[in-house]
Amino acid sequence: MAGVSSKSLAAALESLEPKLATASIALAQDLFAILGLLDSNAGLRRALTDPTREGAEKSVLATNLLSGKVGASAQAVFLDLIAARWSSARDLGDALEVLAATSAIAVAEGQGDGSANLEKLEEELFAFIRVVGSSHDLQRALDDAQATDTAKGALALKVVPQAGDVAALLIRQAVSAPRGLKPTALVQRFVELVAKRQQRWIAYVSVTRDLSAEQLNRLQAGLNNLYGRDLKINVNIDPTLVGGIKVVVGDEVVDATAATRLSDLRRRLAV
Repeated sequence: MAGVSSKSLAAALESLEPKLATASIALAQDLFAILGLLDSNAGLRRALTDPTREGAEKSVLATNLLSGKVGASAQAVFLDLIAARWSSARDLGDALEVLAATSAIAVAEGQGDGSANLEKLEEELFAFIRVVGSSHDLQRALDDAQATDTAKGALALKVVPQAGDVAALLIRQAVSAPRGLKPTALVQRFVELVAKRQQRWIAYVSVTRDLSAEQLNRLQAGLNNLYGRDLKINVNIDPTLVGGIKVVVGDEVVDATAATRLSDLRRRLAV
């Protein structure tokens, strides 16, 4: 996905983020259900991505389609999505898949120790990839066009009986609606989304000199307070750094140009 579609997806993810703190797995289930409706109706996909069609008309079409089928939260997410511009009808479905998977992953993240839960989810998805990837019989069974989605899902979960609710949802989605991919390839994409989510829990810190244990503790406390969660700290020494400190958490870079955000951290390190 590139160009205008990439920008629309980025905006949709940014809009989704505030909703994820209180989201349940039902949101992901509903978004995957909408994706199923889209994938089964090429005319609908074209209508919802037609740049000549008024936004209000698209909204009415989508609302009539989804009324009584999904929750209000999923419907609102989808209405925002179709209000954006897409390079192709396929891109709308791809974006919806990312939003659904991200919603599911965020549910796992919110269950207790977020970082540890994401690692567990990643391990469960990798277990599916390893087992299925090593068995031609399993691959043929999961690719069987004659088998029902229910049967494929049940077989897939026998492969990873330890899988939690979120891993089970993502694996069932991959085997029932791989969307032109092998199920293991789609699960690998979900793993990549988990890894991207994990970056929110790691602070890559560049400083000009080694930090003492006391300074590292103060830095840890300052960053935890700044980002509102317990971060893992990865410190890199860069003597050429201007401003003394640079912090990267997920997609956010905080460097010497953001003096107001770093002033407290600098004071902590200077004490």
